[in-house]
Amino acid sequence: MTGELPARTLSSKLVVVARASAAADYKSVLGALAQAGVQSVELTLTTPGTFDAFAALRSSFDGDLGIGTVTTLDQLERAIEVGADYVVTPITSSALVERAVAAGMPIIPGGITPTELFSSWSAGASAVKIFPAGQVGPGYLKDLRGPFPDIAVVPSGGVDADSAAAWLAAGAVAVSVGGPLLGDAFRGGDLGALRERAGRFVAVCAGVGT
Repeated sequence: MTGELPARTLSSKLVVVARASAAADYKSVLGALAQAGVQSVELTLTTPGTFDAFAALRSSFDGDLGIGTVTTLDQLERAIEVGADYVVTPITSSALVERAVAAGMPIIPGGITPTELFSSWSAGASAVKIFPAGQVGPGYLKDLRGPFPDIAVVPSGGVDADSAAAWLAAGAVAVSVGGPLLGDAFRGGDLGALRERAGRFVAVCAGVGT
C-alpha cells in the first residue's frame, strides 16, 4: 500500500477538481477556495500548462495539491517530480498503480465495476475513485462494502452538495467535486459566489459523521 491519502484531504473529506482553460486561471480560483476553507484541490492535466504552473501554485496554496487526469506513466513521473501531494486517474491501470506505489505517491485510480475498483485497491491504491459516480449513486457504495468492507472510495462525477452528504454517509472517505462547486468561476464568474458555494460544501463534508 502507498498508505493513506494526505492528512488534509482525509480530514476535510473534500477534493475540488479544478479544470480550467489555462493554468493562468488557477491562481484566483485557488485563492477563493482557500478562503472558503477548502483543503484539497486536484489540478487536471486537461488544463494546458498545469505542470509548469504547479510549483508556484504549490507554494501559495495552504492545503493538499494533487494532479489529476493522469493517464500515462510519463505524466505520473512528471507529477512525482513536481511534488504533487497525490495523483488521480480516470482509468484502471495496473502500471500506474504499481509505479505510484513504488514511488510512495498516493494514487486514486478510477473505475466503476467491482473488478476495476478491487483490482486497483488490492494493488495498493490509497483510495479508488468511483467514476462517473452520478451514474450509480451512493447505494452502489453500500453494495460494494458488502464484499469489500475496507475499501476506501472517493466518488467523482456528478456529485453535488446533497449527494456529497449521502456518499459520505454511505462510507466514502471523501468526495470529489467539480462543476457543482466551481460553477462559472473559470469563466469569469463572481469569486464571492464561489466562496459561498465552496463554504457550503466544506460545511456539508465537515458535518457528516460528527
